[in-house]
Amino acid sequence: MKGLGLRNKERVEGGKRLLISVNVVGSSGPLRFVAKEEDLVCEVIHAALKSYARQARLPLLGTHASNFLLYSSNSEDPYASLNPMETIGSKQARNFVLCKKVATASPLPADQNMKKLMTLKESHGWKAWINKSLSF
Repeated sequence: MKGLGLRNKERVEGGKRLLISVNVVGSSGPLRFVAKEEDLVCEVIHAALKSYARQARLPLLGTHASNFLLYSSNSEDPYASLNPMETIGSKQARNFVLCKKVATASPLPADQNMKKLMTLKESHGWKAWINKSLSF
């Protein structure tokens, strides 16, 4: 009878619960946890990061969900990340991959680019190496 009560309770609360498996790039194995079908992707990312930190897994990731992208393993387009504001149940998937966003460097002005190039050439040139090794 308890099983019947649980099913009725799920109907009253509204929504199915899903067992989600999230593979984190660079981690040893998947994270598994239960989420509601109506949960947003950003909430699932936050829950995955929280679970990852609680288990003290490596590499350390951080806690800001906005720095991560979630991909569906079964998607037709493997390069399209999920929209953070859509529901997790909309993709009809249970397996996901969590990746950290790639930070893009801001372009330097031409003067700073040239200075940076010159210092790299000066410090890494073979002449500089010989001069450093011969000077006592």
